Amino acid sequence: MKPLIKKTIEATEGSILSRRECLRRLGLPGAAIVLGPVLSSTRLEAQTAATSLHREDDAGSRVYNVRAYGAKGDGVSLDTAAVQASIDACHMDGGGTVVVPKGTFVIGTVELKSNVTLHLVASGKLLGSGKGKDYHPAGSIPLKGDSTLNDGNWALIYAFNAKNITIEGMGTIDGQGAQFVAPGPNQLSPSGLEDDQRPYHVLFYGCERVLIKDVALVNGAYHSVRTIHSRLVQIDRVYIHNRVNGNNDGFHFISCKHVAVSNCIVYALDDACAMFGSCECFTVSNCFFSTRWSVFRFGGGVARNIAISNCILEQVYGCPIKFQGNEGALFEDISFSNLILDDVTGPIHISVGSAEHGKAVNPGLTPELAESSRKPPAARRISFSHIHGTVTTSPGTLEGLPDGGGYREGERFNCITLNATGNGTIEDISFDDVQLTFGGGGTAAMAARRDLPQVASEYFMLGAMPAYGLYARNARGLTVMNLRLKVDTPDMRPAIVFDHVEDAALNAISAQGNSLGESLLRLINSKHVLITALRAVTACSTCLQIEGAESRGIVVEGGDVSRATEVTSFNNGAIKSSVSLRTGH
Repeated sequence: MKPLIKKTIEATEGSILSRRECLRRLGLPGAAIVLGPVLSSTRLEAQTAATSLHREDDAGSRVYNVRAYGAKGDGVSLDTAAVQASIDACHMDGGGTVVVPKGTFVIGTVELKSNVTLHLVASGKLLGSGKGKDYHPAGSIPLKGDSTLNDGNWALIYAFNAKNITIEGMGTIDGQGAQFVAPGPNQLSPSGLEDDQRPYHVLFYGCERVLIKDVALVNGAYHSVRTIHSRLVQIDRVYIHNRVNGNNDGFHFISCKHVAVSNCIVYALDDACAMFGSCECFTVSNCFFSTRWSVFRFGGGVARNIAISNCILEQVYGCPIKFQGNEGALFEDISFSNLILDDVTGPIHISVGSAEHGKAVNPGLTPELAESSRKPPAARRISFSHIHGTVTTSPGTLEGLPDGGGYREGERFNCITLNATGNGTIEDISFDDVQLTFGGGGTAAMAARRDLPQVASEYFMLGAMPAYGLYARNARGLTVMNLRLKVDTPDMRPAIVFDHVEDAALNAISAQGNSLGESLLRLINSKHVLITALRAVTACSTCLQIEGAESRGIVVEGGDVSRATEVTSFNNGAIKSSVSLRTGH
């Protein structure tokens, strides 16, 4: 570069000049030719190298390099002010792209604003400061009066009531979350912050048209991506590795609408993709998840019109798919398809009704509804299709869990569970092409359990389940087709237990039994149940055990129960006329 050109650029570093003004100052006939490669370069690094040369008519498309605003990127200096200044300048000019170039830029809390794209180059990193004094509550976002903020409103990067915002690029946002572990009794976090002051990677509140793509979000102090009361959100090709303390969520959505998550890889220690409050019109596809807790977690509010497909859930030591709702909660029109569950516990739990005894009712994350006006909780029209995998009774240890996980018996010996209590309703749930192999090892004492706690709370609170494969209580309109249940080690529990189930159809059910166990299937006070093409794939004592005087209208047609010592048995007031039996025995 000629000395005069270089001198002019250095003199105008950090300012914004029009191309015409730059040429006028240079005063060279050939300046346009000399500057041509700089102005026409397609590389962001070239566009933003130390100076900003802008046209008078390019508002909204300009590029702002954080170094031009004083950022050092040396991994030591605090660059919060410089990064915020570049975002502010971009926003004031009508939007554009703020570039984080090569380097490690230490920051505290910064605010992303409307029409701004934050682009991190592959060698660029935003590193969260390990000092609590470098963070503050997220601007105008209320801390009180909104139950969605019970976990705090602190973040590394946040946006409030913003539109058209993007975080992109192959760079990294590292929260240094180990500095913000939840403090114990009479202790302080190393950062000096309280538990609910731990910052999220990113926090969006009341935003519209949000895009996150390609970035890596690692080592968060709390949740990674927390999105509240926002709409038109797209998350694509994002990598999350959030395993430095126990509350590391991946995606956490609260009362959002029109959200699409795709092609993401998430390693978390808490809910990997939570949907709380009123979440509607969601798709989640082509993703990988691993966590100590749940992946798809639904709680409170209204969740409807959601499709989840083509995902792999590996080493999920909690419950991969979990619904838990009390008064005011509604889950409807939701589908799960083409899922691989590899080495998980759970694996599916839908529970609606009364909260755990002694605990306050979940407000449904809809504080605008008075408790007296909240409707009874319900789950309806939820489908599960083409789901294959393994369910372990011996979960392993994940990084970030020094205690080995602390697994409860109710976590280890669980099954697909549909549980309605009190005034809760579960109806029109369907399963098709579900093939699962369970760890087994269930005991006769577990199998003998008839009176499970009448609560709709965390899935493990029901204790070790009396079935190893599928348990349903107080459900109606249940359809199960092409279900295959196996165990790795002998299990004394029935494969399927129905307790007060009405209007159910089971077709093409193949399951392993146990010749020392009570039965392959157990139906308690259930009615109008059609069972077709039932197959006991191993020896079992009794194929179908009917219990309770309310049992009636049970029809068994076709199938192969030749491996059963007895086809049916009747206990606790059940009578033979409750069953119409036509099998190949």
